[in-house]
Formats: sequence, C-alpha cells, structure tokens
Amino acid sequence: MAIQHAQSGEIISLPLGTALAGSKTTTLVKTANLEVIRLVLPEGKEIPPHQAPGEITIQCLEGRIAFTAHGKTQELVAGQMLHLAAGELHAVKGGETSSLLVTLLLGKN
Repeated sequence: MAIQHAQSGEIISLPLGTALAGSKTTTLVKTANLEVIRLVLPEGKEIPPHQAPGEITIQCLEGRIAFTAHGKTQELVAGQMLHLAAGELHAVKGGETSSLLVTLLLGKN
C-alpha cells in the first residue's frame, strides 16, 4: 500500500494537541525537490548526530526539544524555528513529547 501524502492545494492541520502522545512521525509532503515531515519525538528520545543532504528547517509545533548543531545545544520550544545548511551535523532530543515540522530541500538549487 502506498503512503498517502498531501496533494497540491490540500490543507494540512499541524499541531496534534491531545492526540500528540499517541501519534507517530508522518511524511506530509514528498516531491522530487521537497520533503515535509511532522516528526513526533517522545520525551527523552534521542536522534543521534546525522546530516541532511539539503538545507532544512525545523519548527517546533508542540513541546520542547534540545537541538545540537554548530557545536552547541539549544532549546527549541513551540513557536520557534531554525535553519541548517546542507550537510550540517545535528542531533535532537525530546525534552518533553513534542511535534516538529521538518522541511528538507532535496533537489539542486
């Protein structure tokens, strides 16, 4: 069965609210040049250091996380966003159960 992604012009509701604790990470949009993921990160869960091939943005929709990049760890809370250049090593840890909107540029710019 193919994974359903949003179609052009389709509205997507982002914050999960009371459904957050029982939700899983979902790819919302995927095209040849763009991928948009709602990442659900449980409290204490770590994503070890890794790199993305293209530029990325990370927007905290709910909760709070510890985000490590550029040799420092910063707290990212609901309503905040950051950008990383392509290939930048980074890691993430859930400070509490959180949802993040991750946007990755996949194609050549």
